[in-house]
Parts: sequence; structure tokens; C-alpha cells
Amino acid sequence: MLHLHHSWSWLAGMLSVLLGLVPSASSNISTSRPNILLLMADDLGIGDIGCYGNTTMRTPNIDRLAEDGVKLTQHISAASLCTPSRAAFLTGRYPVRSGMVSSIGYRVLQWTGASGGLPTNETTFAKILKEKGYATGLIGKWHLGLNCESASDHCHHPLHHGFDHFYGMPFSLMGDCAHWELSEKRVNLEQKLNFLFQVLASVALTLVAGKLTHLIPVSWTPVIWSALWAVLLLAGSYFVGALIVHADCLLMRNHTITEQPMRFQKTTPLILQEVASFLKRSKHGPFLLFVSFLHVHIPLITMKNFVGKSLHGLYGDNVEEMDWMVGQILDTLDMEGLTNSTLIYFTSDHGGSLENQLGHTQYGGWNGIYKGGKGMGGWEGGIRVPGIFRWPGVLPAGRVVGEPTSLMDVFPTVVQLAGGEVPQDRVIDGQDLLPLLLGTAQHSDHEFLMHYCEGFLHAARWHQRDKGTTWKVHFVTPVFQPEGAGACYGRKVCPCFGEKVLHHDPPLLFDLSRDPSETHVLTPASEPVFYQVMERVQRAVREHQRTLSPVPLQLDRLGNIWRPWLQPCCGPFPLCWCLREDGPQ
Repeated sequence: MLHLHHSWSWLAGMLSVLLGLVPSASSNISTSRPNILLLMADDLGIGDIGCYGNTTMRTPNIDRLAEDGVKLTQHISAASLCTPSRAAFLTGRYPVRSGMVSSIGYRVLQWTGASGGLPTNETTFAKILKEKGYATGLIGKWHLGLNCESASDHCHHPLHHGFDHFYGMPFSLMGDCAHWELSEKRVNLEQKLNFLFQVLASVALTLVAGKLTHLIPVSWTPVIWSALWAVLLLAGSYFVGALIVHADCLLMRNHTITEQPMRFQKTTPLILQEVASFLKRSKHGPFLLFVSFLHVHIPLITMKNFVGKSLHGLYGDNVEEMDWMVGQILDTLDMEGLTNSTLIYFTSDHGGSLENQLGHTQYGGWNGIYKGGKGMGGWEGGIRVPGIFRWPGVLPAGRVVGEPTSLMDVFPTVVQLAGGEVPQDRVIDGQDLLPLLLGTAQHSDHEFLMHYCEGFLHAARWHQRDKGTTWKVHFVTPVFQPEGAGACYGRKVCPCFGEKVLHHDPPLLFDLSRDPSETHVLTPASEPVFYQVMERVQRAVREHQRTLSPVPLQLDRLGNIWRPWLQPCCGPFPLCWCLREDGPQ
């Protein structure tokens, strides 16, 4: 009788979830809690995937997830660059709330050895799921900080934010990791060091000439010091590239560095091996695994058997390799008997980069019909991303949801599925997606979504549910370069403030329901409810801003400069070189 009683309890709990009678997945019945597998691409454009309209890129495994699950077509990241977007994803909060933004143009963490990072008082979904008995793992990219005061305090490390296990890059893959011409910081640093060298060399030569001709009454001390500093700056300009490779391009297992610098042709097999190992040892569950791909960020490290195979050059090769990786992970789930008990989610941290170009070759993603791309705070191309959920037997296969949703929604969704509680001591901006995914709710719980560029509000959208309309209001937009272009070519990303942005008065208005490409600006003459929409959105913005509290900005200058004493190093600094694990051959 006891066994029968538990069986009926379990069945009643699951039916309640499926019928939408309770807000979360049977919080009192642990047997109904799914395993959770989160897959996040880096810099992938929504137009790069077959199930989102691409007919020339082969992504059969991601497409299979969409066929067997639910596809979100208005899925929005909270920022158009990786550090703030990932902070929002993990916490369910706009990054401006946690201070994971900048006010001076440092839009992502710049160094592994910087002190900024996801604050220790922020609560991630991993932390809550760990408390609910989940095994929690993160494999791949982190880019949310590492140390605060010493090279071993690991205050921002994934293990301090709820993950039991971490294997991957504490920073991010960069073009500088492979000395690419598309450089995030190496070229800029070399130019600055060379300029300073020329200035100090000129000073030294002037002082020498003045000393020898007796025109400048000066001792030899300033001559020697200026010459010495000039030599050091010249040497620095030659070695800064190697410093970046050793400082930022490394792999860690938990708190231990395993490769410094990385061997890139081994990285993909190592990541897949680590995923398989985690799934096998955690298969008795429940588990949360966040696979944060290094793909498809430059320098587009791709294994030899994928190079030259796509119709879109190295970028396409890298996308198709990532899709193959997704297939390998799905095969592991099948082999371990985990498919039906695992909720899978696939997304990208933001839109594809349009500025990643060399000559006529594109090394960034395609954002489909949407305007703009990575780094643009308001335009859809920078923030509209893939969103796919699969849970066999629970979520309806082939369902498409066009309602506004956010990466921040993953936080309350997985927390409630795990039987946890969303924190009540802070504002959580995400909404539980389960009713929308199941089809028991017709509309998204998001009436408004705010679109930030650093700490500056660039745009907002209003989902007018009773009219079935989604309005988009742009307060600030970047100035595209050259004139008439669709991006800020000639620089890494578009700026958020300054002379290269336009402040619109009145703001630009678009009806995304009819014009998702944001090509037709609505005016009072063309849109009868123009002023009503503007008044309602601006009132929502004021209400949102009243919920913000001042916090330290983690990405501003003091938290975002390289500090040698915070640099992780597997040998005595600066001899940072090691290979502690030999991966697949």
C-alpha cells in the first residue's frame, strides 16, 4: 500500500505540472525533477542555424532539438556582449543590478588577472540547485571573473557560484590567443607601447644631445632612466602578445590550471571528453550541466576534419563543428539512458559579430533578417538569439512560441523545476517559462523588456498583449560607419555613448509584430497611437529605474585592469607554462 500511495502521489504531481495547475515541477516529489543540460554558444547569430531559416549551413543536431521540442522565436539576451549577458543568464537579473556593466567603455572583463567579476552576493541558479541536491557542473567558457585580492582566493570562480565541478577557460577564447589580425587588445596595446617608446626615446635623445652640447644643464640620471624605460617599453611591445596568450588562454580543472597556454587542437576533444565523463558519473541524478561552448568566437579554432567543409569559410566550419559537438552530447545522453529524463536548452549569449571582417571575408555570424549585431544594445540582431527547449514526453514536439522571452527566464524556470524557490530578497527579472513551453499559458509574463548598452538604456519593448503587438522604442542608437553601412566597421564593436551614438527625440518607434527587421520608423503621422505608446513605455522605464539600486561597477577601470598579483600561473610568475593533463590523442 505504501508503494501504491507513492506511485499515485508521483502521478498526481506530474499531471499537475503538465496541466499547468502548479507553477513549478512538483517541488515536493523529487522523482519528477529533471536533469538539466544547458548549451550556450558564443557569438552565434540566430540566422546561422537551419531551424531559424538558414538553408546553407548544416546544423542537423540543433535542428533535431527544435523538431523534438519547443522553439522560441523572440528570445532575447539581456546584453549584446558576453560578460553582462552571461551574468544576467546565471542570476536572472539585468546586469546593471549586479554591477556587471561599465560606464567607460570596458564592456566585458579584459583580463583573467583583473579583480572584477560576478559579485559574491549574487545568487546563481547553480547555487540554488546545488542546495536542492543537484550535482552541478560547468564545462567551457566562464568570463565572469576569477580572483579579488590574491591569485588563489578564487572569489569569482564558478565553484564559488554554485558549481561543484568546473573544467574550461576562466576567461574567454580570443583572436589574441592565436595572434590573429582580428585582435581584441594585443594590437591596441602594441600601438600604445610603441607610442610611449617613441616619446621616451625622443626625450632620451634630446637629453643626451643637450648634455653633450652643454645646452641643457642636466645630470646623466634622467638620461639613463628615460633610456631604460624606452628599452623596457620597446621590449613590452614585442612581448605583449606572448603575455596575453599565457595570461588569458588557459584551461582549469576546478581550482587547478591544467594547460597554460592552451593547445587548441586538443581543446574540442577535451571538452567533449569532460562532458561525457560528467554525464556518466552523474547519471543517477539529478544533475545540472552548463556546457558553455568556446565556439563560435574568433579565432574559430576548428579541427582539421571540419576545415573547408562548409559553404561559409572558417566561420561556417566552426558552426558545423559545434553542431557535431551537440550531436555527440546527445548521443552520450542516449547511451546513458538520460534522454527522457533531461531537459535540454540551447541558446547563444548574444548575436553574431558583423565587425569581424578581414577584407571580404566574414569571421562573424549572420543575424538573419534582424538589424545590427553583437555589441549593439538595442537593435534586434545583437540581442535576438536562438532559444530551444527539449524534454521528451513533457514538452510538445514542434511547438513554436513567438512571445517575448529572455535568457533571464532560465533562472526561475530551472529553479522551480528543481523544487527550489526564487529569491525574495532581490528583484528577479526572469519569468518562469514552463507554462508557455507546455502551452498552458497563451502569453509571456514579460510585458516590458529593457535593452541596455553598458549601464545606458538604449531601448525598450512593450508586449501589448490585448492587441497582439510588440512595440520597440529606441532612445539611443549607434552611428554606423561608414555612412549607410549596417555596423560599426573599423572598430571592434559599436559604442554605447559619446559622439558615435545618436540620442533620439522623439525616440524611434517600431512595430516588431509587422516589422521585425526594424526598417520602418513609425511617426505620429503614420501611427495613430504613437503618443500613447511612447507615454506607456516611458512610464514603464521610470518604474523600472525606480527598482535599481547603486552597486559597484565591476567592469569599470579599477576592476578591469591587469594586476600581476591576481594572475593565475601554474609556475613561479612569470613562468606560466604547464601541461598537467594529456588529453585525447
